[in-house]
Amino acid sequence: MVINTREAWEAQEHRLLSERAAFSDESRGREHPTGVDPYRTDFQRDRDRILHCKAFRRLSHKTQVFLAPEGDHYRTRLTHTLEVSQIARSVARALALNEDLTEAVALGHDLGHTPFGHTGEKALDEALTEVSGVYGGPERYEHNRQSLRIVERLEYGGKGLNLTWEVRDGILGHTGDHVPATLEGQIVRIADRIAYVNHDIDDALRAGVLTAEELPAGPLKVLGQRGNERITTMVTDLIATSEHADSISMSPRVWEAMMELREFLFENVYLSSKAKAEEPKARRVVRMLFLHFVEHPDELPEEHRPDSPTELVQRVVDYVAGMTDRYAIREFERLFVPRKWML
Repeated sequence: MVINTREAWEAQEHRLLSERAAFSDESRGREHPTGVDPYRTDFQRDRDRILHCKAFRRLSHKTQVFLAPEGDHYRTRLTHTLEVSQIARSVARALALNEDLTEAVALGHDLGHTPFGHTGEKALDEALTEVSGVYGGPERYEHNRQSLRIVERLEYGGKGLNLTWEVRDGILGHTGDHVPATLEGQIVRIADRIAYVNHDIDDALRAGVLTAEELPAGPLKVLGQRGNERITTMVTDLIATSEHADSISMSPRVWEAMMELREFLFENVYLSSKAKAEEPKARRVVRMLFLHFVEHPDELPEEHRPDSPTELVQRVVDYVAGMTDRYAIREFERLFVPRKWML
């Protein structure tokens, strides 16, 4: 029997991976130095820490696109995360980059999403603008920064997961202006888009929000008529274009087709009246929960109560953003819906 030690994995990385890869034994390290594991590299440990954390488990009950869908086959934030991980790992493997680092970033990238998906994120962002001038605290809500805060400060009873710099950099840069320093993080940034553009079409067709005939012909001519064809086209193009480049990217033709399809989804799915019929209610739930706990911090769970007034808004953000859809609804009902008299 051959046992693969950490040293064996690290040696294998140098033997098999591209010189452009991020090597686990050359990581910039953790915020708090810790001992090495006898069998796992640092990036493997990070992947495992994310998989076992509470925030990751909560993703199974957080909205991807459709609020409270009737049916077992609609995506949740967790299934989206797993699809991103699969796509990103395939690209990293083909380019001989570090698959463990890629997987860790992919699994952690959406930990900071609010209940009710982007609807909840927008509601929380708007609520922050109402109170920041009075209570202080953050002025904006961005789920990538909240994902980073979760792994750095909130998990493990406030100690954080103590992940490597490369994983944290990739989580922060999966969206927004910050571009990850590693190619592995850049892969996740594009794999995220590949995943949601395709699976959101699938969910919209299943929900009857779209018909196949309504999909724009131009992008489909470039990418493919079926979901598996489109993913194959994008992944293959991403690998071919990035093979000898200094960064991860698609060819202009395929990138433009994907972004045109993404724009179509915004106009016809994400912002459509049928898909978002319940959105005003969801926004109201998030906003009222946030404002209630800002005004009544003594009602926060013990672990979320601020140590000083300057921490109040951030601690309420942490609590509300961490809620699953169903927990947020239960809290709303507990606080704002009258109960029957018990005779």
